[in-house]
Amino acid sequence: MNPLIFVVDDNLVFLNNIRHILEVSDYDVITANNGRVALDLLTGIERIPEIIVSDIIMPEMDGFDLFRAVSKNPILNHIPFIFLSGQASPDDVRFGKMLGVDDYLTKPFNMEDLLAVVAGKISRRKNVKEINEKIEVMISSLNLTPSISEEEKSLVALLLVFWDDKSGPRLISNFPEDEETSIATEKVGQQLFHAVVSLYGYENITKAEGVLLRIENFKKNGYIFFDSFEDDTVRGGERRFMLSLIAPRINYFDSLKIKETFVEISSKIKQKEEWDVEYYWEKLSSGLLSHFQIS
Repeated sequence: MNPLIFVVDDNLVFLNNIRHILEVSDYDVITANNGRVALDLLTGIERIPEIIVSDIIMPEMDGFDLFRAVSKNPILNHIPFIFLSGQASPDDVRFGKMLGVDDYLTKPFNMEDLLAVVAGKISRRKNVKEINEKIEVMISSLNLTPSISEEEKSLVALLLVFWDDKSGPRLISNFPEDEETSIATEKVGQQLFHAVVSLYGYENITKAEGVLLRIENFKKNGYIFFDSFEDDTVRGGERRFMLSLIAPRINYFDSLKIKETFVEISSKIKQKEEWDVEYYWEKLSSGLLSHFQIS
């Protein structure tokens, strides 16, 4: 079966040209002439597309809003997005990359460039799928016990730390929130942020990454996830931040699930949406009480 590509553009001549080029290159293609139609088709679709190729400026629903809607759908949010635009200003590109868009092609472009980008993303997805399948086989042969006990759940802490140019790491949000725990959590957060900087360098912590560490002086594990968003008030125009879950024990398999949740929280932070720290603490700490499962 050929890979399925979903193309969205309100220029019907351009849309048909892309369809033809992709079809003669051994891809299956479905199309829509605006974001609203595309979203309606995706909602009831039986076969999930490998890639969505979308124009930005369209009637009824533009490309950015389509991307936001797809990103909130747990069945569709793994699909790579490629934006097409004849008016992609640097601000548009930065905004799209902040949302998590995979690639941009500015009209007019060479069709060979489009085919190269599509082929590269499909190859990358295939590699990821093969790796995940190997992990599932490995996990199925293991007898994994929960990482923490019910009594240890109170020792789990979730925190968000921003980097401040003047004072360094600054605790923004945490749970549990009692005063004694918050002071200790802030110290751990500062230590973890400094650890990230020493491992990766300050300039390199602008892209989403995660790492599992052992905090020896606290005798705990910490899974830390760092990212950034645009902020003209700070050095370099990028506000670095770190999410961390601290617990008596966190294994590698726990970290895979924690990262999924942290990507979700990070997206809310970058889009300046509200997120409930207690809700996510409950979700993450309960996950450590459960046997690891692949979703």
